[in-house]
Amino acid sequence: MAKQLQAIRGMNDILPDESALWQRLEAVVREVLSAYDYQEIRLPIVEKTELFARSIGEVTDIVEKEMYTFNDRGGDSLTLRPEGTAGCVRACIEHGLLHHQTQRLWYAGPMFRYERPQKGRYRQFHQVGAEAYGMEGPDIDAELICLSARLWQRLGIRQVTLQLNSLGSSAARAAYRERLVAYFTARHSELDEDSQRRLRSNPLRILDSKNPALRPLLAEAPSLLDHLDPESLAHFEALKALLDTAGIPYEINPKLVRGLDYYCKTVFEWVTETLGAQGTICAGGRYDGLIEQLGGQAVSGVGFALGLERLIAMLAANKPAIETAPHAYLIMVGDAAQRHGLALAERLRDQVPGLRLRMNCGGGGFKAQFRRADTSGAHFALILGENEVATESVSIKPLRATENQQHTLAGDQVAAYLRAAILEKL
Repeated sequence: MAKQLQAIRGMNDILPDESALWQRLEAVVREVLSAYDYQEIRLPIVEKTELFARSIGEVTDIVEKEMYTFNDRGGDSLTLRPEGTAGCVRACIEHGLLHHQTQRLWYAGPMFRYERPQKGRYRQFHQVGAEAYGMEGPDIDAELICLSARLWQRLGIRQVTLQLNSLGSSAARAAYRERLVAYFTARHSELDEDSQRRLRSNPLRILDSKNPALRPLLAEAPSLLDHLDPESLAHFEALKALLDTAGIPYEINPKLVRGLDYYCKTVFEWVTETLGAQGTICAGGRYDGLIEQLGGQAVSGVGFALGLERLIAMLAANKPAIETAPHAYLIMVGDAAQRHGLALAERLRDQVPGLRLRMNCGGGGFKAQFRRADTSGAHFALILGENEVATESVSIKPLRATENQQHTLAGDQVAAYLRAAILEKL
């Protein structure tokens, strides 16, 4: 017997009883983004590897260890996208969307990283990203943070905290990097193996270490906020003032550096303690030099990405199950009922927006169809037999109510009954 095929480790199926919650989340995200006039852009899943090496940084963990990279038949090195910002910037440059204009864009879809699968961290995961271009002031940073805060409000998510930091300009960060390297080099023996490697390649990432044993060492490390250039400091102070006015609380986290090389000035994360180690549900910041770095004009950029799997986990813990069963199940007994049933089902769907109606398919007698109706979880069975066809009527039997007496209605009264009994009461 052939071995049963299974999904690739870290790449999960989203089954029908789960997809309703995904649909609700995606609908709310679209509504909130639309309220801020962000326009959707749809991007390829595969890009040239060079795009991510130039944008994310060749010495980052993502590029060095986590990307799904392969050569196509033409010999080009291609990569499944590990994040969305680089592809969005590439598309904007390629199609001239940044020439003397501002843009507010969003995208959604799967991303891919070869990581050790665990709860909240998968090899195929889904993100929604929002990106804004051509606006240099802290007002657009504040707007993006307000947008994300409104999303939590709409979703009923309350156990989240906004963490805020500034990475300053490239020059200020380079000077700070020298101070940091000197500090960690002097205490090299106290670093773990991963941090010792990062000391040579990307020392700022040591600050983001999750190793509890390094906390005392990190607590005494020089703070980037003490080394900001005047422009970045003014930007950061103005952002904080805007958030204060908007009533959005935040915590300053000087160890927040993000894992991508292209960030500068503002960086932020929304974090929660309800998901264990994978507590970041939204992260982003400003990347003013990235567009020029990828061949475009010198245009500012800022954005964030939401992790949908982690939001789904929070919603599933806080929300009751979403109703997915059909409102009604159409039972048809006899050849005449079979002929008329399809037209009846289509007419009811036209007349009752949002109606979930399952029509019996595959034949079967009355008892068999009734068992299927009950198993489906439907609230009502609509019965169409020879008598109903002859009198142009439909019999209705409640399946979940205490009072479940069957009654018959004229065909033109069924839609109004379903609207009142299902869409308004259930």
